[in-house]
Amino acid sequence: MTETLSTREDADADADVVGSRRVLQIGRDRPIRISTGHRLLHHDGKCSRPHGHNYEVSVRIEGELTEEGWVADKGDITAVIDEWDHMFLLERGDPLIEAFEDAGDADGVVVLEHPPTAEVMSVVLEEKLAAALPETVTDVAVQVNETSELCGGGGV
Repeated sequence: MTETLSTREDADADADVVGSRRVLQIGRDRPIRISTGHRLLHHDGKCSRPHGHNYEVSVRIEGELTEEGWVADKGDITAVIDEWDHMFLLERGDPLIEAFEDAGDADGVVVLEHPPTAEVMSVVLEEKLAAALPETVTDVAVQVNETSELCGGGGV
């Protein structure tokens, strides 16, 4: 079988595509939704009480286009975010951590090193995603919307 000119041109075009810099946005128009509880241990207001939110998460990933045809696998991204769905986020040292353990619900708690605000959540998710995604990914930005009025994140 002989190679046609069209086939050679397609192969050349494919070679130019792989490795090109691209942006992947997930949740820009339709955010990923997770239901998560938290409290702010050192807060003087109502947020010091255990409560929850239906968070909306958007992700922006920059990197090189892989031979699979993407910057990153969407399933890998949503898997990291879904780890927090129906969990309770607490700051290390919060006495509620022990209460969850005593109740047999320790597997329902995510312990963070900082207060579980939308801003901190966005940073931690960025770090978790950066660690989980291929080396071809060069930048990860996450925005976490706690309410329609309050969001924190890294420029999504």
